Amino acid sequence: MPITTDRAVLPGDGLTLTADVWSPESPTVKGTVVLLHGGGQTRHSWQRTGIRIAEHGWRAYSVDARGHGDSEWAVDGDYTTEAYARDLVSVIGALGEKPVLVGASMGGTAALIAEADNPGSSRALVLVDVVPKAEAEGLAKITGFLERGLAGFDSLDDALAAVVAYNPRRRRPPRAEGLLKNLRERDGRWYWHWDPQLISDRERTLALAPAREARARAAARTITIPTLLIRGAQSNVVSTEGARELLELIPGSRHIDVSGAGHMVSGDDNDVLSVGLLEFLSELRSH
Repeated sequence: MPITTDRAVLPGDGLTLTADVWSPESPTVKGTVVLLHGGGQTRHSWQRTGIRIAEHGWRAYSVDARGHGDSEWAVDGDYTTEAYARDLVSVIGALGEKPVLVGASMGGTAALIAEADNPGSSRALVLVDVVPKAEAEGLAKITGFLERGLAGFDSLDDALAAVVAYNPRRRRPPRAEGLLKNLRERDGRWYWHWDPQLISDRERTLALAPAREARARAAARTITIPTLLIRGAQSNVVSTEGARELLELIPGSRHIDVSGAGHMVSGDDNDVLSVGLLEFLSELRSH
């Protein structure tokens, strides 16, 4: 199906957010899907998925979270889960319809909280490698990778080497040119395109982890809309026990594993993720 690609500016909670939009060239659109990336990523991580969703008759928005990509940075440095959830509630209001929320990691937690605080505001929920109880070792690895990038890189090849070292098992190795969407050059060095305040207060972030886990667990208990968990089978962030707990917390929810993928499922095996997501969307249409 032919599609169009646009860019949109959406209202967050006191700031503006940037999104890519893929729409089918059809008089009838099956619905809207909002794609939410993980911490330290940008909307571009969902590009291939967004295109495939639109080719199957859905409108897809891939949104840069506050402090990431081309969205505005928070002047007050508020990058809590609650802030991301408030932004999402504002986005949903601007869309004027109930979307399917697809969130990876940080984006998934925001989607979970937003739906819990505003029951029925979304049509369905897809959580990509995110559950209330995340594994500490995996979270520490992510934080370490982000912290090592704060000083920037001498070249694109150095940034590429850092990505490969973080995820050496990725099926499709990234290319240096592909990183240009997520990097910016300043004074001869290359920096990830997100606000350093995201991880500047690591001790406070770690101290708040138990509260975030309890908040997510309580939110999951309230979810009544169709829910799918897509987990990277090799994830070091979401364990089989963590996945099992989520399924128990949300009655009727379902779970698929993406073989060979780690925490960054959308990058590790985007094709398998898209197939599982499209099947879920198709079932929503049939009911």
